[in-house]
Amino acid sequence: MTLSTALCETCNPLGLAQPASSQAHGTVLLGVAGAVVLLAFLARLSLSGIGPFEGRVVGVRGEDAGLAVTLSVDNHGSSVGQATCRVTDPAARFGGASGYVLTPRIAAGETLTFETEIRQLGASPRPLVVECSGP
Repeated sequence: MTLSTALCETCNPLGLAQPASSQAHGTVLLGVAGAVVLLAFLARLSLSGIGPFEGRVVGVRGEDAGLAVTLSVDNHGSSVGQATCRVTDPAARFGGASGYVLTPRIAAGETLTFETEIRQLGASPRPLVVECSGP
C-alpha cells in the first residue's frame, strides 16, 4: 500500500491539477496574517477610551515593613480602566528607588482614593510624588 498525497476521485472528479505547495502555504499564511490583524483591531477597541490618568499623593505614614501611601487617581477617559502608578521620592537624585502600584478599576470620569503599602521606599515618611499611566 502506498501513501499518496493526490486527491481521490470523489474529491476531484474532474481530475484537476493539484495545488502547488506554495499556494497552500500562501493561503495559510494569509489566514494567520488576517487573524493577527483582527486580534490587533479588537485589542485596540477594547482599550480605547481608558485614561489618561492623573494621580496625587494624599497621605504618607510609616509602617513596620514600608510606607502606607494614600493615592487619589482620576480617570479622565471615557471607559472604565486601571492605571499603573509609579511612586517616587522627588528628593532622590537620578530617579532612586520607586514603587509601582496597580490601581483598582476606576470608572470613566471618576476619582478613586485608596491606600497601598510600598516597601521599596523604606519606612520613613516623607513627601512623595506619583505618575499614573494607562495600558
